[in-house]
Amino acid sequence: MKKFSIGIPEQINKELCDYLIREDGDEDLIFALWNTSNGNTRETSLICELIFPEENDRDRHGNVSFNPQYIKRVCKIAGEKKCGIAFIHSHPFPGWQTMSEDDITAEKEKLSETVDVLTGFPLVGLTVGSDETWSARRWLYNEKNNEYQIQWAESVRSVGAQLKIDYNDRVIKTPKFSELFKRTRAVWGQANHEKLAKLRIGIVGLGSVGSMVAEGLARMGIEKFTLIDFDKVEPHNLDRLIGATKADIGSYKVDIIKRQIHLSGTAANIEIAAICESLYLYNAYSSALDCDVIFSCVDRPRARYILNHIAFAHLIPVIDGGIQVRFDGDIKKGYEFSGADWQLQTITPGRPCLQCLNVYSNSDLSLEMSGHLEDSSYLKGLPKDYYKTKNNENIFPFSSNLASLEIFHMIALVTGAGDTSDFGVQRFRYNPGLISQYFDRKCENNCDFVQSIAVGDKYLKVYDI
Repeated sequence: MKKFSIGIPEQINKELCDYLIREDGDEDLIFALWNTSNGNTRETSLICELIFPEENDRDRHGNVSFNPQYIKRVCKIAGEKKCGIAFIHSHPFPGWQTMSEDDITAEKEKLSETVDVLTGFPLVGLTVGSDETWSARRWLYNEKNNEYQIQWAESVRSVGAQLKIDYNDRVIKTPKFSELFKRTRAVWGQANHEKLAKLRIGIVGLGSVGSMVAEGLARMGIEKFTLIDFDKVEPHNLDRLIGATKADIGSYKVDIIKRQIHLSGTAANIEIAAICESLYLYNAYSSALDCDVIFSCVDRPRARYILNHIAFAHLIPVIDGGIQVRFDGDIKKGYEFSGADWQLQTITPGRPCLQCLNVYSNSDLSLEMSGHLEDSSYLKGLPKDYYKTKNNENIFPFSSNLASLEIFHMIALVTGAGDTSDFGVQRFRYNPGLISQYFDRKCENNCDFVQSIAVGDKYLKVYDI
């Protein structure tokens, strides 16, 4: 059985908490619709629409109960939209909630079979505590026992300008303390360090930046990684690929970085899924859907397009960055370094997407899909004959700086440490040595990616593009 999780867009999460957590301390309820996000090892129910109760749809008496016409209306809407149904209610207590006998009766006895038969999806149940902590489960039919049985979610993720994750500590254990990451934990605090250490981090692209991101996270005590890259180590990688040696030339990068994480990691239990294929192939794409946060360390438009889609349709934040190094001169007089820029941004609902930020262009995407886009690299703007005369550029300092900034973006997104959760779009200019921040960037009106928030697997299967 796959692991199970819940994803909620930040705006819907706010509406739910405002509605369900009452000042009088009474319980309340609501139904919602959800879409499936089907990863390799984890299935996520993405809450996509709230269906508020109408008059006489529920009875409130300290506790709360729903009336038949409410669930009948919800089932009709879910059937028309081909969505699953979530039953959501509040408890006047803090923390991850267990279930009362009344809760079990309502979900297992009254709802699970009806919802399954009418929609084809299992019933999902969520409870919010008085402190806005979520707990969740789903009810799966067991043919052997001829009954519906509970599967508890490992986490509930509220995704937007900030990533808030409520963990089921019985499923995802709190990391054991180690002296190896004592100082890291001292900086962010125990609670924030535990939030970070419990994440499953995806890294797509394991070149210079991706390998340094992996190294930094491993030393911070991150336990679970998904590594995605189809490429092999070549001689020109050795000046900036962490962990690679001359003996590794011809080996797959995912294998080298997996080895390096085990060598450098400070966590007691390290778990790595190493996927040696392109992101647009099914196994890699579905493995990315198992992640809580993804680092985009790629420079190809097709991969960025897919990651942009994942950030919005599947509610998985993507931290993206790229480097542009500039040279002046020509083949006769030679080339001289003239400057460099590197830019990074966190992509998630509530922030601008990669396409609207012009990080990639649709024309380049079309060229790559047709096979006519020339191989790219982190060094942009060079003539075709450049490497004939100059091929020993060392951009390790640029890559290490970008990797460090990307990790800061993740820390801010997950913890809000130092009262900061959003650095905006950041750009570092080597000349004159300044970091600029842009908070005014927005998606264009009718942006396709904004329209696709929480649609999950209903979206075009981009791994077939």
